[in-house]
Amino acid sequence: MADSGQGKAAEPEAADSRTASSVAVKKRAQQSPGSRAQQSPGSRARYQSSAPGHCFKKVTLTKPTFCHSCSDFIWGLVGFLCEVCNFMCHEKCLKTLQSVCSCVAPSAVQVPVAHCFGPAGQKKRFCCVCRKQTEGHAGELRCEVCELHVHADCAAFTCADCRRSHLDGSVEQLRGEMDFLSLQDTFHHHWREGNLPSAARCEACRRSCASSDVLTGMRCEWCGVTSHAACYLSVPPECALGRLRHMMLHPTCVRLDSRNFRKMHLYCITENNSHEPLDHFDDVDVSSAKDAQPLAVESGKQLKVFDGDDAVKRSCFRLVSVLRATKNEDVVEAALRAFYLPDDPQDYELHEVGGLQRLHSDDVLNRNSGPDNRTPLKDGGDGAWMLRAKRRDAEVVQVYTGWPRSGADFVVVSVSQDSTAASVLAEVLSQTDMKDEDVSKFSLQEVYMSSKQVQRQTLTPQEKILDKLQDIRKTSLRQMNQTRLYVVDNRKWAVQVDLLIVGLPPLLARDEYVQLMEEHLTIKSHLITVSHVYPSQGAVVLQVSCFSEAERIFMLVKDTSVSDKTLTCVVVPVIMHRKLAAEVCPLLVFVNSKSGGLKGRELLYSFRKLLNPHQVFDVNNGGPLAGLHTFRDVPRFRVLVCGGDGTVGWVLGVLEAVRHKLVCREPPIGIVPLGTGNDLARVLRWGPGYSGEDPYHILVSVDEADEVLMDRWTILLDAQDMSEDGKDSGFLEPPKIVQMNNYFGLGIDAELSLDFHLAREGEPGKFTSRFHNKSVYVKVGLQKISSTRSLHKELQLQVDAHNIPLPNIEGLIFLNIPSWGSGADLWGSEVDSRYAKPSIDDGLLEVVGVTGVVHMGKVQSGLCSGIRLAQGNYVRLMVSKSIPVQVDGEAWIQPPGHVIISAAGPKVRMLRKSKQKQKKSSSGYKDGRSESPSSRDGGQ
Repeated sequence: MADSGQGKAAEPEAADSRTASSVAVKKRAQQSPGSRAQQSPGSRARYQSSAPGHCFKKVTLTKPTFCHSCSDFIWGLVGFLCEVCNFMCHEKCLKTLQSVCSCVAPSAVQVPVAHCFGPAGQKKRFCCVCRKQTEGHAGELRCEVCELHVHADCAAFTCADCRRSHLDGSVEQLRGEMDFLSLQDTFHHHWREGNLPSAARCEACRRSCASSDVLTGMRCEWCGVTSHAACYLSVPPECALGRLRHMMLHPTCVRLDSRNFRKMHLYCITENNSHEPLDHFDDVDVSSAKDAQPLAVESGKQLKVFDGDDAVKRSCFRLVSVLRATKNEDVVEAALRAFYLPDDPQDYELHEVGGLQRLHSDDVLNRNSGPDNRTPLKDGGDGAWMLRAKRRDAEVVQVYTGWPRSGADFVVVSVSQDSTAASVLAEVLSQTDMKDEDVSKFSLQEVYMSSKQVQRQTLTPQEKILDKLQDIRKTSLRQMNQTRLYVVDNRKWAVQVDLLIVGLPPLLARDEYVQLMEEHLTIKSHLITVSHVYPSQGAVVLQVSCFSEAERIFMLVKDTSVSDKTLTCVVVPVIMHRKLAAEVCPLLVFVNSKSGGLKGRELLYSFRKLLNPHQVFDVNNGGPLAGLHTFRDVPRFRVLVCGGDGTVGWVLGVLEAVRHKLVCREPPIGIVPLGTGNDLARVLRWGPGYSGEDPYHILVSVDEADEVLMDRWTILLDAQDMSEDGKDSGFLEPPKIVQMNNYFGLGIDAELSLDFHLAREGEPGKFTSRFHNKSVYVKVGLQKISSTRSLHKELQLQVDAHNIPLPNIEGLIFLNIPSWGSGADLWGSEVDSRYAKPSIDDGLLEVVGVTGVVHMGKVQSGLCSGIRLAQGNYVRLMVSKSIPVQVDGEAWIQPPGHVIISAAGPKVRMLRKSKQKQKKSSSGYKDGRSESPSSRDGGQ
């Protein structure tokens, strides 16, 4: 099992022969410390270290090498290399080594939490399994929640050690829910090794602990404290969540009954085609191995080795290098290292795949090739071997309890052929303070800590433990290394899974939504209730009291359409707002992953790591409603919107529609500009556009930002059939109501926006940068330079009950903010006694006219301003002909009729970036971070 013991030393060549054969794998082997070093005389000797699992040998260094423990340069020609995980260190560091080997990493897991793998960025990192450098290629992975980077062929050997972001109501009995809740004041660090920011310093000794040459150093993934691998145990274990603690959701304040939901579903991570191959990363090494010939090894060759029946079915093997006259125990030892197994080689043997013959010969190569030993092994036949565990008559296992026992989380139990789950359970209870409890109240549960998904299976009382363990080993030895036994309570736990379903027809009655659910999803009324209805958004929240039913509905919704619109389903966590500290004001983050090219996705990735991932939402998966519903009971919170002006308007619109269902009805809103114009972000000092700033510093700026008020306006567009004399002849379509935040334009300005919108819809893949978007604006503007349109003949304007005569203009624009068209000052800065100085909270609109494309170009260049026409808080327009209009960049053709603009209820609270410099604590290492863990990905 994952904690059943430690392995002995292993064969040197296996460290560089994990998997077969792609060019990337060959390059990694060339770049690893083991391949840069040659064995010194007598290198067969093994060296002990203070950290478990490692198997060190002395090597002669031929290239500059750094220690993985202290990060210092290794002076001289001698280093010590772990043959299993490629860990390299000084001789002096062997005695103080703290980093465990990859083969025993499962035993260090406190609470099993699966990773959520996605494609890695383009920058090079170090693999947390084999410690070799990644190449920044598509075949490499990273966890979307923690700072884990791995090669695709190493991902299967990672364990479920991701950071815990919520309380899992379905499995809290494994650890004791009340015990964990009581630990909120003593929350501990979650350490991750390597890939530290360049400015990182050790919290214990204050020396630099980062390295761009090797995987070294430790960092807490909650507070960001960094330390040397040899020093981190001397750092106080309590984690205060760092500088961002006041805007972070504490993990013990979030509850989610997840069971077998995938991590990407729990964190609302959008599924797309680029992620599909990642769902099968266990097979990544197969594809590369099957398509390539095994490499010839000098005076030896490589054997295909499978670790169980499941690997044979999937043709998933590892290549093990063996030398001339290699004995069978050495081959077994090398095979164990190839699968990162720490067990005793004497407990294993090799079987020939497809036959019953075992490996007994002292010279394995003489059985597989000619005397020269240079003929490559062919697929199948004698070149394929199965690594099997020998049958055991007795075994010592570790059984984990749900309550701490004298500082240990497990009980050691000896099992024999007659041991059943019930007898093991009784033995465990007798060794704890639960010995007086009835055994029937508990069960023994098998937990497979796969990095992709933690799987649980309850054993029957009569099930033989040794037979169960042997079955697991027969299926996969790697699975056995990542499997634990837990004692769980048999009490029936109340299940509550909240599913938000978006995409239904809007403005229906509650009974109609229930009928739609019964018709399309065949929901069971005794298991499901409709807890919340959002008619304006066409969304409902289902509260499900059965895991299997929740999983069925979640999968069914993905393939269901209502009124030709595909539905979206989001698993919603529950925030236990009463447990939030009084000084905490959590930040709700919305990111448009499609904005700003890849910058939106990178920001989404960064904020998930810096905060609790349950407070970061992609608006392309469920829209803003998913986040607002999650935070509906939080007494106070702030919002950060990462996107263009359209995304900000979308969030503000949904907030206005569901405001009455929120406890905090007016949360202040900050902006990270990812769009083209970003006029609102300019006014609020967030800048003209995101250009790779450190996401950590962005969050600090949000925390220090000032709250300001901003007007919002309602536009009523009442299309009517207008006669030649301007009289109404009947309705063309129902009235349309839209909300305006920035500006509203008619004429040439809206026409350019409409042409740009049509061009982007035609080729959306090309519109991934602000520079390209602006070049398209210039192109469509030049095409309209000769067009003329006299709006004064088509419009009648009335402001505050005063008729406003219009000059000969081609565009009419109503401004709410002093920025238009990517930062231009259309109103101008000249002082005019007739008008008040514009402000975003003055309750007034500025009415401006432009004479054409040339005039707009001059305004953009700062050579002139628009034609001031009026200033007021109530506007009526009568349009006699169809005309292009645009609201905050969204353009369409509006039929003739009436347009009314009026104030839209209360002002909204926005966050304006403070002019003051950030406090020293925001950038100092004393607060745990000198740089965010993902800021190094900013330029990807």
